Amino acid sequence: MQTVVIKGPSTLKGQINISGSKNASLPIIISTLLAKGDCFIHNVPNLRDTRFLISILKNLGCILDFQKNTLFVKNSTITKKSADYEYVRQMRASIVILGPAISRYKKFKIALPGGCSIGTRGIDLHLNALNLMGVKISIKNGYVNAERKKDKLDPIIHKFPRISVGATQNILMAATLANGNSKLQNCAIEPEVIDLINFLNKCGACIKVIKRTITIKGVEELKLNDYKVIPDRIEAGSYILATMATKGRLKLNNFNPKDLTLPLKVYREMGLKIKKISNSSFEINCKTLKPIKKIITKEFPGYPTDLQAQLIATQLKSGLKSKVVENIFENRFIHIPELRRFGANLSINGKTVTIHKTLNLLGAEVMATDIRASFSLIIAAMMSKGKTVINRIYHLDRGYEDFDLKLKKCGVNIIRKK
Repeated sequence: MQTVVIKGPSTLKGQINISGSKNASLPIIISTLLAKGDCFIHNVPNLRDTRFLISILKNLGCILDFQKNTLFVKNSTITKKSADYEYVRQMRASIVILGPAISRYKKFKIALPGGCSIGTRGIDLHLNALNLMGVKISIKNGYVNAERKKDKLDPIIHKFPRISVGATQNILMAATLANGNSKLQNCAIEPEVIDLINFLNKCGACIKVIKRTITIKGVEELKLNDYKVIPDRIEAGSYILATMATKGRLKLNNFNPKDLTLPLKVYREMGLKIKKISNSSFEINCKTLKPIKKIITKEFPGYPTDLQAQLIATQLKSGLKSKVVENIFENRFIHIPELRRFGANLSINGKTVTIHKTLNLLGAEVMATDIRASFSLIIAAMMSKGKTVINRIYHLDRGYEDFDLKLKKCGVNIIRKK
């Protein structure tokens, strides 16, 4: 199993090209199941998760070719109506295959998904909505068995009981080929959801978004069209926080600040300086890092849960009883014990982590726990004196394209080892 070794302290200086969004690429790739024809999808990050999803679709019979961040979809027709456990067990996003698959095909079976251990994240929101659309659902032997009762799915007027990115994406995809007009309320409106909608509309769908309500006019068919995925706002936010933590200076390319409006407001209050170089390039630096009082994670446009762990790590040396409240997932503090191994003084009370100022952080051997939390260990390692060994870096490879190479080019003493 691979590890990375970081010798600190390090200061992040140089430039980084932000990769395409992982969380936008996955549903867009999945949505090609709805459409006929072929297309090129550009700016797809070369990650463990994207490669794994491509292997799932290939196993179902799709013809795909992935080269240099471009995915060529030659044929999206499914010849196998079952997504097997060995393929989907490592990807929670795989459940989003069900909506488009059952919309286009009469029957489909998919293994219950796996993925990061950050809460239950049940699939009830997905299955309940599909049932309302005329899908008979049964769960047996670890598989979700779905069968469409009619030639097409029924349109629905449906309010999600809670906001869910995955459920929103799954059901809006299913509704694109439904027999009539659907209205989904209390939807997720993250940039990655909007990017999926933009792709589907380019393929012939008729989808509109007003606040948290998405209306979908069912169409007869979709035809694939070329598309470029948006930049990864979470990757960008991670490197911004690493720059702030190490009081560095970084040029970010392929970056859209509008997708991080609230986080950037918070970071500016903490001392971040941003200078626009071009429409997609920005120079950032942070000479003096100020503590935060309290940050609460919330659905977009609120502060993203995917940048919670990195924010905590950034505050390890400057926090003065700073508080971070996690409101999205109930088990997303599994990185806290690992950060404590550096000497961090952190306390947990329910959904709240309190950060106490710690001046002397020392390198340690730690373990990556989930995709985004893993980057908090990199930030801590860069702030610490001595050698840090991060184990189970496959989590990092799931969400950060060439993270070790990008950091190395910016002056970080980092080595990947087998």
